[in-house]
Amino acid sequence: MIDHFGINCSDWARSKEFYDRVLGVLGYTRQMDFDAAVGYGVEGKPSFWIADVTAGDASGPNREVHIAFAATGVEAVTAFYDAALELGAESLHAPRLWPEYHPGYYGAFVRDPDGNNVEAVFHGA
Repeated sequence: MIDHFGINCSDWARSKEFYDRVLGVLGYTRQMDFDAAVGYGVEGKPSFWIADVTAGDASGPNREVHIAFAATGVEAVTAFYDAALELGAESLHAPRLWPEYHPGYYGAFVRDPDGNNVEAVFHGA
């Protein structure tokens, strides 16, 4: 059900040090590092993300949570997106391939009624 999720961190340097260490003892390592966001997991798949809260837009810190739900295919990603928009969700990113994440990453992002960044993702597109 949950593919990955992420939180924002107010003390970026301290948070990276903290999660490097506490997740490291559990066998998880940095799988991706985009400077303002780091993904932890195993075997090339980041399942837990931390992000620098100060790297958001100029309007101020964003404390949203990011949750990505696993989808069974590109059609399911599109259905998720369409259903969310019909319910009044704000579109963050329409369904598309995201090759900067990895080949075959197909996702759509919306903002839920509480302002969280919610995604449906399929990894085999």
